[in-house]
Amino acid sequence: MNYRAPVDELRFALRVHGNLDDILQLPASDGLDADTVDAVLEEAAKFAEQEWAPTNRTGDLNGASLSDGLVQTHPDLATAYRSFCEAGWAGLRAPAEFGGQALPAAVSAACEEMWCAANLSLSLMPMLTLGAVDALLKHGSDEQKQTYLPKMCTGEWNGTMVLSEPDAGSDLGNLTTRAEPFSDGTYRLNGQKIFITWGGQEMTENTVHLVLARLPDAAAGVQGISMFVVPKFLVNSDGTLGGRNGVHVIGLEHKLGLHASPTCTMQFDNAVGYLVGRVGKGLAYMFTMMKTARLNVGIEGHAVAERAYQNALAYAKERVQGHDAENSDGSAVPIIRHADVRRMLLVQKATLAAQRALYLRTAALVDTAASHEDNVVRKQAEREADFLIPIVKAWLTDNSTVLTNLAIQTYGGAGYVEESGVAQYMRDARITPIYEGTNGIQAADLAGRKTSGKNGALPCSLLAEGKTLAEKLSAADPTLAEQLQNAVAAAEESVAELVSLADAPVLTAAASAAYLQQMGLTLGAIGLARTYVAAQDALDGKTENLFGHDFYTAQQHNARVYFAYVLPQVYTCAAQIKQGQALLDVPLVLF
Repeated sequence: MNYRAPVDELRFALRVHGNLDDILQLPASDGLDADTVDAVLEEAAKFAEQEWAPTNRTGDLNGASLSDGLVQTHPDLATAYRSFCEAGWAGLRAPAEFGGQALPAAVSAACEEMWCAANLSLSLMPMLTLGAVDALLKHGSDEQKQTYLPKMCTGEWNGTMVLSEPDAGSDLGNLTTRAEPFSDGTYRLNGQKIFITWGGQEMTENTVHLVLARLPDAAAGVQGISMFVVPKFLVNSDGTLGGRNGVHVIGLEHKLGLHASPTCTMQFDNAVGYLVGRVGKGLAYMFTMMKTARLNVGIEGHAVAERAYQNALAYAKERVQGHDAENSDGSAVPIIRHADVRRMLLVQKATLAAQRALYLRTAALVDTAASHEDNVVRKQAEREADFLIPIVKAWLTDNSTVLTNLAIQTYGGAGYVEESGVAQYMRDARITPIYEGTNGIQAADLAGRKTSGKNGALPCSLLAEGKTLAEKLSAADPTLAEQLQNAVAAAEESVAELVSLADAPVLTAAASAAYLQQMGLTLGAIGLARTYVAAQDALDGKTENLFGHDFYTAQQHNARVYFAYVLPQVYTCAAQIKQGQALLDVPLVLF
């Protein structure tokens, strides 16, 4: 089926979870109002549905290829990308001073959900480009900004993140690519990089690689890593393109999914590079880009699962097979009438609503941290965003594999057949738990100082909203209120457990994956409780009824389904955290 952008769901979620009213009051949002945001969402939806979604299957069936050193993509994708840039979408949240539109991260995130759902392979290129823009904007020299950012903000040039090597994947301290200084202040880079998304293509005029490498006398480990700008084509002083640089694609990965997105092996042979910032600070600078990318990867996993759900729902309404207990004449019925099919669809729908609440709340914190006038508020928002980003990245992408699998199961045998199209979503989504630091790395990051610092004050402050919402729910739905109270209490106990393990890093690591899942599940429930209360206020006339009775009752039903079928997993997670020692008691010889 064709993709339908969930515009009303996004408009509602932006207001309730993305704190749109507050975001519009920030200095960075000067001149922007809610009507304009709604118009942006409507136009982004049209573009996603009409321009990008039709290319998704085409790209899967006609993947990127390498011929004579050139990476080729299907012409339909090149046309769709040019339309994207011409419509101004490439610079949606890019800085205005370099030609972008400087829209808030929360608004951009909502648009990115639609673009990722429409064509994840294609959306990866502008996503990485904006991450590179963020890194250069914060750490680059004035000359580097003036040279590269104007073209990157329009999408005429794309940006990449060049980290991994054959013997240094997630362990970047082992990377060996060398940067030799030259007397003119430039460097010559030599080495090989792998897994470089959109590292090569012919759709943009130039590609701006942000590369991690070592100087000859660099310290061992991550302290010796520096960041360099290495353009595909050198740029003349007047901004025109010069000669071809010594960076080339020498291979493409043959992947499970995302066939249209070239994942490249890159060879650097005396490639001219320009140092970004200070020597030895490269990994710290790259984290500016990685934080953005990790939030976006969570959105990617969520978006693909949304599209898979839409396909499964349409199929369940159309596919006639079997009869249900309430059908007395024994005639065949659409499979959506079957209880287990309804369960699978509702679990997908409710989990997607919880995920949308969490990623938009996180994006709103990014906006607040960037431009709130009160320094205390900015710092607190930054801390909360830093805590939530690994959860958004890992919980949403782990869920993406579960939810796309449920979509295939809804189809039955037809889902296992490639011609149905739904199998592509599971194949495409599977990379997201691996991208930008595997989910195990995200869990370890979360379970360490981000949790144990100040005796767990930060996670407990986020959980405190759940208690307030439970009180508000108690009159409307006492069962939901009790379920939320119990889940929050269990999460607080797990935070205390992690605090007690602060001096036991191995035990913390053993508990980290279950802890991240528990926090994701609980914060998802808090988000849906927030949804329930907001919907009830609209139904009671306390707030403006923008979306109609059926819409708000459906939002409340999402909460009931989630609390019944998804939230109970928190107790399994809590038990695993307490039993983490069992992982360490098994001798390696028994594996």
